[in-house]
Amino acid sequence: MALEDLFKVVKDRSKADTKPKTDAKTKKPAAGVEIPKGLLFKCPRCGTVVYRDDFERNKSVCSSCNYHARIGYRERLEMTVDKGTFVELDPGLASLNPIEFPGYEDKIAELQASCGMKEAVITGTCKIHKYNAVIGIMDSNFMMASMGSVVGEKITRAFEYATEHKLPVVLFTASGGARMQEGIISLMQMAKTSGAIARHSEAGQLYVTVMTDPTTGGVTASFASLGDIIIAEPKVLIGFAGRRVIEGTIKQKLPDDFQSAEFMLENGFVDMIVERKYLRPTLSKIFRTHNYTRAEEYKGGAGA
Repeated sequence: MALEDLFKVVKDRSKADTKPKTDAKTKKPAAGVEIPKGLLFKCPRCGTVVYRDDFERNKSVCSSCNYHARIGYRERLEMTVDKGTFVELDPGLASLNPIEFPGYEDKIAELQASCGMKEAVITGTCKIHKYNAVIGIMDSNFMMASMGSVVGEKITRAFEYATEHKLPVVLFTASGGARMQEGIISLMQMAKTSGAIARHSEAGQLYVTVMTDPTTGGVTASFASLGDIIIAEPKVLIGFAGRRVIEGTIKQKLPDDFQSAEFMLENGFVDMIVERKYLRPTLSKIFRTHNYTRAEEYKGGAGA
């Protein structure tokens, strides 16, 4: 992308009266020239800079390296479920302060106001290409989608609902791990969610995990890794402990692609890597393969 083109966009969008000045030697914007906030997106994987509008039109996927960037639960719902079919489960559940962590209640209230959601996961019933399903979406905008008591409770209840109504579960995972502000109570969610998933499996129902960026810590060590089929988006980070912690423990240098979705696929940790634009039809095929039925042939919609 030429700087001259960028300067033209800056001029047009800011409605400036004069052309932005550049340094004659460096060709960089002169002091005082500001690029409008949100105009550009820089890929955290390859460093490519593109216009944000173009990036979002491409489903928030880098056109250079195919990195699938983090998106909110609203965008995820729009891309995944049939329009108008999502009905939220347990919308009123919200975190308290079980271990009286200083400032925790204020932080939760701030995030609830800015993110438009009560907690880091939203669950509900929906249709995906006319297949009835239960869906859960973790949103990294809410405290890095860390797993606290409400996250564990909502996921547990979602699986219990799916078990009772004989429905498959699709869970989009994205988390920095257990929530330190809730101490041991957050770690207890690992066992609680795993138990609900086991009962769902024993009832003969399907669970599909879709790992997004990043899926780490206690979430990876519990419900994220228990799917009957584990899907990952391209280039995303998947792991338990961080690279530096592991290298310091084993005293070895890890591969450059360590904990990437591609590394996990090669080593059997995930079953397939699916691009965002192909996810809906892929889920539809999985449901059909596992003998779930839909009321009528689905027509239209993104990914159809």
